[in-house]
Amino acid sequence: MVERNFYTEDIVLQRILKKHLGHEFFDYAEERLTEFGERVAGIIDDRAKHTDREGQPKLIKYDKMGDDVSKVWVNEGYMQTVKETYNTGIVAYPHKEIPELGQVGNYLYSYAQGYLLSQSEPGFYCPVTLTMATAYLIDHYADGELRDQFLPHVISTGEVELYEGATFLTERQGGSDVGANVVEAVNEGDSYRLYGEKYFASNAGMCGVAMVLARMEGAPSGTKGLSLFLVPWEENRANQQLSIRRLKDKLGVRAVPSAEVEFQGAKAYLVGDPKQGFKYMMEALNLSRVCNAVASIGIMRRAYVEARDYAFNREAFGNKLNHYPMVKDTLVNMLAKLEVETYATFDVVNLFDQVMNKDANVTEEEQALLRLYIAIMKKETAEQAIHYSHEAIEMHGGNGFIEDFVTPRLLRDAQVLTVWEGTANILGLEVLRLLEKYQIHELFLQDLEARLRHVTPKAQKLTDPIKEKMERLKETLVKLSQAPDDVKLMYPKKLAKDMSDLFEAVVALEQIEEGLTFEKDFAVAEVFIHQTFRSSKYNQEPLALKYYDLIVNQHHPVSI
Repeated sequence: MVERNFYTEDIVLQRILKKHLGHEFFDYAEERLTEFGERVAGIIDDRAKHTDREGQPKLIKYDKMGDDVSKVWVNEGYMQTVKETYNTGIVAYPHKEIPELGQVGNYLYSYAQGYLLSQSEPGFYCPVTLTMATAYLIDHYADGELRDQFLPHVISTGEVELYEGATFLTERQGGSDVGANVVEAVNEGDSYRLYGEKYFASNAGMCGVAMVLARMEGAPSGTKGLSLFLVPWEENRANQQLSIRRLKDKLGVRAVPSAEVEFQGAKAYLVGDPKQGFKYMMEALNLSRVCNAVASIGIMRRAYVEARDYAFNREAFGNKLNHYPMVKDTLVNMLAKLEVETYATFDVVNLFDQVMNKDANVTEEEQALLRLYIAIMKKETAEQAIHYSHEAIEMHGGNGFIEDFVTPRLLRDAQVLTVWEGTANILGLEVLRLLEKYQIHELFLQDLEARLRHVTPKAQKLTDPIKEKMERLKETLVKLSQAPDDVKLMYPKKLAKDMSDLFEAVVALEQIEEGLTFEKDFAVAEVFIHQTFRSSKYNQEPLALKYYDLIVNQHHPVSI
């Protein structure tokens, strides 16, 4: 059996990092990601399988004396994955110096790690995501004393005790309607006491601190009346001022304990301006949505690799599966979309690094454009993760439905990504709000038009379907602006899809550069544009057969 390495096998990820990281940072990242890519493809993958099938988190509700202890048990392998992953700096280095480099890292490197991790353990990437969001909120908005007390633990790489993070928004009566939240914060001098329930609290029992939205006495209704609080977990659990009612029995991502949490006078500290709590949490939510997109392309990558390797090894009707044109078509289309979506997602990551830097001087319009790109890419990647998992099962046939293979877990884990951090309907509403408040479509189209002007002359040959689609989008937006509200609310998801298609197509053209990879990049872009826009110009040409040898990497398939 050939040893796998999710990093060294991924030319696209290497190309992205080499382009956007400085020379010294790239050399560091190359060495560390090579090590991490081997562990994720090996021992961490083995642990993930054990956790999913036999070692799921369990709630220890009471001790032997009948006292409520609300502890969560996780298996030893999972705990080792926790230690190894956080020690890589996946959470820490956007906030503190990388010792070997003497400089602060960035989200690009962190999300590259998350992309590799998600190919084996997207369930555990949820706690990592929550810890990233917690670190962001503390670093950006906590006062100096609170920051000094808790941030070193949240961004620990082994030098102090690790506090994993959590963000608690959802309540039973509201769900996605966060403005309906009723958890109450009662002032107690320098701190507060929280009372109430959070209904879908992921990483409960494992976190050291939880970031919680609650409503102060006398605060107005709706989201404007919500403030952000830091809740130390272990202190409140030991004092029986919070408890876990039960763990959720979930379809997938079983590695992460998701719970119903009750606050019974839990001690909490106000973070930032009490009138800005919802705004702060929405910034953290956008960070989590990027994580969600990264996890999605991680699952897409694993699903493609599993489908490809099976096709190269499995015989049927006297030939390997990859001999048959329909299989070639599937593999070519999967890889073209995967590569383009990976480039596009990390394009958003680069923009996120620029806009979310607390020292950056960015405009409200730039922030709004980032929100748009995050929303449309979160929606598209999550839906594609499910599709790719389905395609991998199809390639395996009956074997794909058997838990001995990774494919069932990929599908179960992928399904939650369309729900976490906002369903397609919620993301569509975000697009509609941005259209109405910022006329974001104008900024969006201006950005794409400017980028199209700078693609290479050879790439210009593929621009006609994109320009046609942009014109149709403009016409649609004019009609929609004149429509009554109930009609407008029918189309936000379709608008989000049209925008993600256009954005990805432009990103695909930007990868076409003169040099060794020109033919491959051109082929990928052409297949993607045909696949996405179905231009009649290409309908008669079997692109999958024409480009199969060029696009589908035949150097890495392994024996299964």
